[in-house]
Amino acid sequence: MALYQLDARAGLDTELIRSSLDDTDTFLSEGLSFADPSSKLSEKDRDNAFESAKGAYANIEVADAEFNELSADWAVHRMPAVDRAILRLAHYEMTMIADPKPKASVNEAIELAKQFSTAESPGFVNGLLDKVLKRVLAQADKAAAESAEL
Repeated sequence: MALYQLDARAGLDTELIRSSLDDTDTFLSEGLSFADPSSKLSEKDRDNAFESAKGAYANIEVADAEFNELSADWAVHRMPAVDRAILRLAHYEMTMIADPKPKASVNEAIELAKQFSTAESPGFVNGLLDKVLKRVLAQADKAAAESAEL
């Protein structure tokens, strides 16, 4: 949600966007099922989520360039905004964080698409991120082989 808001607000109002993550009452009143008050996300969890969203937002150009290359028939600007946010966050998690778990990122993105986007979105998200996953895993294998040679 934070990445969607950052994109919609062109990266402005970061404090307001961060504070919106604390407002679970509004989430529940709007019928957002992920806002289960029993989940008891800590302040640190919400801070980490927001930092991930900011990181993904800072790397939009990199993610969008790859998505445009991998999805020539469907440019990023034509994708539903929710799908863009899901894809960009997963791309960031797969390519920019230390100790990435790319398969988990793909699975989480698919689940988010099922819950928050169109009926076609989970398949689209899966197909596009699978292409990114293959590249990420190939790069990891190459780096492992090169370090083994040393």
